[in-house]
Amino acid sequence: MPGRVKKSEQRTETALLKKQGNGPLRIALAFPNTYYVGMSNLGYQAVFRLLAEHQGVSCERVFLPDAKDLGELQRTGRPLCSLESGAPLDAFHIIAFSLSFENDYLNILTMLSLGRVPLVQAERDRRRPLVIAGGVAAFLNPEPLADFFDLFVIGEAEEVLQQFCDAAVNQLAAEKTCRGPSVYKDISGIYIPSGYRLRYGEDGCPAYREALPGFPARIACRQISRVDSFPTASCFLSPQTEFSDMGLIEVSRGCARRCRFCAVGSVYNPYRPRSAQSLMPAVSDMLSVQKKVGLMGAAVSDFPRLPSLIRSLMEKGALVSVSSLRADALTDEIVGLLQQCGHKTFTIAPEAGTDRLRRAIGKGLTDEQIDVSVRVLSRCRVPVIKLYFMIGLPTETDDDISAIAGLARRVRHMYYKEARAEKWLNRIQLSITPFVPKPWTPFQWAAFEEVAVLKHKLKLITSELRTERKIQVTCDLPKWGYVQALLSCGDRRVGRMLLKVHELGGDWNRAFRASDINPDFYVYRERSRDELFPWDFIEHRATKDQLWHEYEKALAEIRS
Repeated sequence: MPGRVKKSEQRTETALLKKQGNGPLRIALAFPNTYYVGMSNLGYQAVFRLLAEHQGVSCERVFLPDAKDLGELQRTGRPLCSLESGAPLDAFHIIAFSLSFENDYLNILTMLSLGRVPLVQAERDRRRPLVIAGGVAAFLNPEPLADFFDLFVIGEAEEVLQQFCDAAVNQLAAEKTCRGPSVYKDISGIYIPSGYRLRYGEDGCPAYREALPGFPARIACRQISRVDSFPTASCFLSPQTEFSDMGLIEVSRGCARRCRFCAVGSVYNPYRPRSAQSLMPAVSDMLSVQKKVGLMGAAVSDFPRLPSLIRSLMEKGALVSVSSLRADALTDEIVGLLQQCGHKTFTIAPEAGTDRLRRAIGKGLTDEQIDVSVRVLSRCRVPVIKLYFMIGLPTETDDDISAIAGLARRVRHMYYKEARAEKWLNRIQLSITPFVPKPWTPFQWAAFEEVAVLKHKLKLITSELRTERKIQVTCDLPKWGYVQALLSCGDRRVGRMLLKVHELGGDWNRAFRASDINPDFYVYRERSRDELFPWDFIEHRATKDQLWHEYEKALAEIRS
């Protein structure tokens, strides 16, 4: 049936769940992208485990159909259905979306429409499913989606989701429905957009936010302190996904590095590594099915005694992979161990081409440290090196752009010099993306670089490296960076624009022309010190004053 995972994919999927609830509360856990992408997302799998293990819940998965099945659903009018039972989306009590990426927002409306669920929250009666969302995109800034969702889970899901499900089960038993979001308003970390009224000033900025009686003025971002109490690991394995048969396990949460462009240091801190002992049960479950184990976290290389952990996993028969390693943490020992597990590609993320700009963005990585890491990779004869850069960063100059090509050449030179030959190097892969300001970072006040300027900078880099041997460049399109910036930093009015894009079949340019809202207002404008942000009602550990102080230091090129 269109909208469900193909039978070939279902046959090859392996479940690692030891128990699964079959309670009266039916929840469709939705991911606004395809099965291939969704089942590669550890956050999505972790939430499925939490829901599936609740005794009062029966949880099923729903994904965006691939292009072929999507076209058939739209042509035939058949509803979008769940993977497990094939039930239509509107047959569930709750539809819960896991949100990681702003550019997937349009897919939310597509899935609700295919599921025959009214898109706008105010148009759903008590017979309709309760539509909720969580995930990092939701607790950075949920406001562009506020008109489409009944409520948001703000923060880490482990404890708040248990409390929410308890309340929903009781609501269902008492009233035969889960609707009436005010039932959940007293749960810390639950945000109900319909409980708030907003006013805008003559300058177009938010001017006033009012909580209706009974609703809290601010929403605390929930966080767990004892990460070992909540294992976060894959509960399904499938070769039909981005990571193939690899089981994923989170080894730490948060990041102590505090890069100024990254929200992880603000919303997930403090850095919380798990104990090696707490990881072993999940690893054993994975190894009973296959050998690949991926270690996940924003700062895997900061995990205490990482080489010891890798060795212990290898002794159990695991082939270990890692999500990321900082250049200043690369050692011959770590690289050698990962090569024994089949690693052929290693990544260095300078983010910027010069020491000056890296100091301004808080990256804390010098040219000298990059050189050291390249020498390590060369000694280990690593065939592929990836370099990640951003363009359009605050305080960026033409010299910083030119330095990106220069750094790529230097990496190649250092490799050849250390290896005393070039045959071991297959290629150096540059990945270049536009910088997008994110809420809850010191750069939330910054503007997105104009698309035309970004295109010019990309052309300079690609032109300079076009004839260079073994150096390849891939670039994200600036226009999608523009859309991401709009959805990242927008307010509720941006939701109207998103709805227009949906009605026009995904044509952003037509929607921009038809809208009474100027998207440039949200994207190209540098914000003032005291501006009221759409997301200011959320309470994270980092305060607005602290972030502003970091922004000032960034503009002064001072490291934290």
